[in-house]
Amino acid sequence: MPKRGKKYLESKSKLDSQKRYDFVEAVESALKSSFAKFDETVDVAVRLGVDPRHADQMVRGTVVLPHGIGKDVRVLVFAKGEKENEAKEAGADFVGNEELIEKIQGGWFEFDKVVATPDMMGAVGKIGRALGPRGLMPNAKTGTVTFDIGKAVKELKAGKIDFRVEKAGIVHAPMGKVSFGVEKIVQNLSAFIDTIMRLKPSSSKGTYLKSIAISTTMGPGVRIDAALVKETAK
Repeated sequence: MPKRGKKYLESKSKLDSQKRYDFVEAVESALKSSFAKFDETVDVAVRLGVDPRHADQMVRGTVVLPHGIGKDVRVLVFAKGEKENEAKEAGADFVGNEELIEKIQGGWFEFDKVVATPDMMGAVGKIGRALGPRGLMPNAKTGTVTFDIGKAVKELKAGKIDFRVEKAGIVHAPMGKVSFGVEKIVQNLSAFIDTIMRLKPSSSKGTYLKSIAISTTMGPGVRIDAALVKETAK
């Protein structure tokens, strides 16, 4: 186990490791535990009672966080004709087609999200091996392969995130920055948990929300009482 710093251990000592905090108290505790000199990201980890090895238990989705994630998301759009103009008007940072594909093939990756119209996916497939491992490949399931380019770009700019359960049954997602304060983080977290609950697979048996923990980039994890979350998220 890596050695923890003095500030981390000091922050952790103020938490009750045996306690499962309620929704708001957990966020308050996590923010108070922040000690870095930069504006730390607030992350949530949710362990679900699913087996991702089975396709019908793969939890994957998107959610527009009410207050975004505190980051200027750079959106690249692959489109042609009128859809190029639509993307630019919606606020896309980079818009084009073949010239952008060539640029990416050359090693350029100064963007955070990628959207494409369905008719461009054949060409985008050429750089699938470059985009895929970085989680940047457009996908219809996350709304990034669409002819409704304007809506897709605006949602990403507003704070739309996509997530999927990992092999261990855990979903990780950013909920904003420490500077957001308790209320905004709670609202973002509520929107996220509500989405997770709605995506519960019908084949999932037993306890669906097994455990939830929230933490800042450098701070210790704060455990949330999963039994109270469903009611709080309503």
